Amino acid sequence: MRSNTKIWIEGTIIAALSIMLSFLPTGMGTTFSISLGQITLTVYALRRGVKPAMLAGLIWGFLHFPLGQVIYLSVAQVLIEYILAYPFAGFAGFFAARLHKSIQAENHGQDRFAIISACLVGTFARYFWHFVAGYIFWGQYAMWGLSPVIYSLVINGTNALLTALAAIVILLIFEKVFPTVFIPKDQKSMSMH
Repeated sequence: MRSNTKIWIEGTIIAALSIMLSFLPTGMGTTFSISLGQITLTVYALRRGVKPAMLAGLIWGFLHFPLGQVIYLSVAQVLIEYILAYPFAGFAGFFAARLHKSIQAENHGQDRFAIISACLVGTFARYFWHFVAGYIFWGQYAMWGLSPVIYSLVINGTNALLTALAAIVILLIFEKVFPTVFIPKDQKSMSMH
């Protein structure tokens, strides 16, 4: 029980760091941005696995509300973009066990593969829901004469790609400089995913 409490507290701290990172200016114009919070959530997912990371993602999504970071068009849009999308960032945790084994075996090629895969899967799983909301709710504001589907794909696809690339670069640096950030001291915690 004590180990689980530690994991949930760590996840809450990660969610708070993720929302704090969203206050850093990363926008390129009015439509493109890098979601720096994805970096911290991906590190946590690779430490703790899918379930804890999805819960941390849910908390991250909820934290947008009291901090006034919610862009509201409709209840359904808010549910999709903040309550549904952010937990999916935790899908990066599917690569946690693989990364732990490769770090312990000092197989740097497998380390990098797991990190890159986790960054791509977690980011694109989350942005899939932003794409859905973009098509359904934001499509009416499509610029450049694009259809709602193409507009949402361009905006959310670009943001996902930029976010994933930023996460990959930072996490590969972590893997090289201090790979133990991905290994929790209480290895038993990995049984939670």
